[in-house]
Amino acid sequence: MNKLQSFLTRGQDFWQKFYEKKGKKGVAQVAALGLGLLYLQYQVRKHNGWLKKKSVVNEHIFITGGASGIGKNMALRFARLGAKISIVDVNEDALNQVVGQINSLHGEKAAFGVKCDVSDPQSVKNAIKKCIDFHQKKIDILINNAGVVSGKQILENTDAGIARTMNINTTAHHWTVREVLGDMIANKHGHIVTIASIAGWVGVRGLADYCASKFGAVGFDESLRFELRATKSNVKTTCICPYFINTGMFDGAKSKFPLLFPILSENYATTRIVNAVLQDETVVIMPIILNLSIMVKAIFPTCIYDNMMELFGVSESMDHFKGRQQ
Repeated sequence: MNKLQSFLTRGQDFWQKFYEKKGKKGVAQVAALGLGLLYLQYQVRKHNGWLKKKSVVNEHIFITGGASGIGKNMALRFARLGAKISIVDVNEDALNQVVGQINSLHGEKAAFGVKCDVSDPQSVKNAIKKCIDFHQKKIDILINNAGVVSGKQILENTDAGIARTMNINTTAHHWTVREVLGDMIANKHGHIVTIASIAGWVGVRGLADYCASKFGAVGFDESLRFELRATKSNVKTTCICPYFINTGMFDGAKSKFPLLFPILSENYATTRIVNAVLQDETVVIMPIILNLSIMVKAIFPTCIYDNMMELFGVSESMDHFKGRQQ
């Protein structure tokens, strides 16, 4: 006890002398530095998945576009955590392979798959009903992951291509959420995850339709979040906004400065997304440095932002785009 009292007395004397020497301005600077370090420590812990995580054991997780890429990897990871998995996709063969893989590892009823066109509201309605009937459980976590990219500039794109991008990447979120949100609100339990993109914050040449769709997805998530906050609902939302991921979807896209803006590995992206869901994070920008581009866009004149985008090669990142082979 005497040691503790001695330590506190020395600390009090130190801060008294510091205040006499530096004044209020010095104390404010130290306080700001301390808060900054605490914030940085929190961000590091969050980024590495070191925050407290919720359990998803026996939770019914519904993933659109779950037959390949990060959708497939999320399904596999959540299954390992004990969740009941439902995946939908238009590729029925790949869908059956993922379901078979999960069931071989975690039991014959661990996963269920339905061929579904998420741009068709009736197809979504039918698929969700089949998944609920199979698992005998309402959906607890909805992950809107399905997405397409044309990689075409405005005058090169087609009417059908533009409509397809908007319907799958944005409008489909309305169909899925409307089917599950009522039950989530009534049960005071649920989580809606939007897989958007940094292209939902930053426009890129050659991605006019994709950026429009992802801006829409980000806006959809934000509006939904505020609707839920207004009613003090327990339903959570998470919006994921990654840079290019090496799933093949953006094959050919380049980063001028890969050390600053790396093409994300599928494994890293999936790990970060799963941790974000388990930690109930609200918005995730990855890599984290891309938050600076959003800050520059919000604070500085447009000419400075545009020049910065050109300097870092964002405008030319899609010049050699190939995309995933169908």
